[in-house]
Amino acid sequence: MEYKDAVDYLLSLVDHERPSGRGPRQKAIEDLSRMEAFLDDLGNPHHNVPTIHITGTKGKGSTAAMCDSVLHAAGYRTGLYSSPHLHSFTERIRLAREPVNPVEFAGLVEQLQPHQEHMTHKPDVGPVTLFEYMTGMAFQCYSQEYAEFQTIEVGLGGRLDATNVVKPEVCVITSISLDHTAILGDTLHAIATDKAGIIKPGATVVIAPQPREALTPILATCDRLGIAPVQVDRDFTWSLESASMDSQQICVRHGAVEHRLTIPLLGRHQLENAATALAVIEALRQRDHDISDYALSEGFNSVQWPGRLEVLSREPLIVVDGAHNPYSVEVLLDTIPEYFDYDRLLLVTGFSRDKNVEEMVDKLAEKTDLVFASRSRHPRSVPPNDIASLFRDLGVETLALGDTASALDAAKDLAGPGDLVLAAGSLFLVAEIREAVLGIEPELYPDLLPPDLRNTGVS
Repeated sequence: MEYKDAVDYLLSLVDHERPSGRGPRQKAIEDLSRMEAFLDDLGNPHHNVPTIHITGTKGKGSTAAMCDSVLHAAGYRTGLYSSPHLHSFTERIRLAREPVNPVEFAGLVEQLQPHQEHMTHKPDVGPVTLFEYMTGMAFQCYSQEYAEFQTIEVGLGGRLDATNVVKPEVCVITSISLDHTAILGDTLHAIATDKAGIIKPGATVVIAPQPREALTPILATCDRLGIAPVQVDRDFTWSLESASMDSQQICVRHGAVEHRLTIPLLGRHQLENAATALAVIEALRQRDHDISDYALSEGFNSVQWPGRLEVLSREPLIVVDGAHNPYSVEVLLDTIPEYFDYDRLLLVTGFSRDKNVEEMVDKLAEKTDLVFASRSRHPRSVPPNDIASLFRDLGVETLALGDTASALDAAKDLAGPGDLVLAAGSLFLVAEIREAVLGIEPELYPDLLPPDLRNTGVS
């Protein structure tokens, strides 16, 4: 099987990420029986590798990347499973910090295909979704490649997520805010209750700082299972020592121990993520895993997690961030002045229609001088004219452009030497800005384009 054929096969499956009418439809997932049957058919590879399981609304990807980087620096063969991808499906399954190559990826798709077809002939199970299939691919990859740790990021929620079949050594819940409310509930309590569903008996539980409404059900779950959790803001303290556009130096204290770390990820929220990741590493040390202070320092210093307050260019200054809900947008807007000096903020933006677009626009409009409304190639992207209308109603000068490359070009043309061009609102938009600035060849799915982009030369 060639890589293109592998991707085509995956896109033929039920896909809750990019609903387009191309693949089959499926009712909402009610339990994990199909995922468990699929993995049982594979020989349960997910049980073969020690696991860190991470959920949350914000920071789970960055925290997962930090944990993976430290374990790699400690000499372990590591796997990192995350979603969505920025540029290629291969990014979702990382081995030794690198995406599996296209040949290996296609081989995994081909290897699992008979098992998927076996599922389709079980009337009580039904076809596996794209996310379930890729989760199975990751578990199979890490098992047969003899990974010594797998860091598994939840796709959505926790309790019914396809990844929630693991028996983790450490369960992690990063910062929770309102997102995916139509699926997870419209209160922090409901969302946190769902995410607390990843907590398993016998695991160490690491809880990042939470609003009280979110913390209460998480602690209740721990209490029910007899687990004394690590609460990061109680058991760890942290402070920023210095920062530049390249990195920041932080001090994290745990009891009498101080760790001075350099991380290339910007933003005060990354200090919290770093403290959370350090708590995970300390939990693994308590479980007798050998991780030296040198590995700790080297792992944080070399972590890579693109698209999060990432500087792509200095002349003009272009920064991208995957903020895509009101909470993360607010954090972003508070953070930018702390790390960058600029005269005007020029915003290239686009949103997915399943997000709280109006509230994000309200927050962005307060701090933005000029907006370039655009849309990504994702089928859920909001048309630029709809976005432009929302900003104009709030008195913000806005240009509506048909695609991200055009919006970026317009912003660069109008940017003065002291201005900052910020791309935010959607991780899919951020990916396309990175492709335009860094010359990355995009992985295209023409059949999934929004209808108004299919005949415009954008592919």
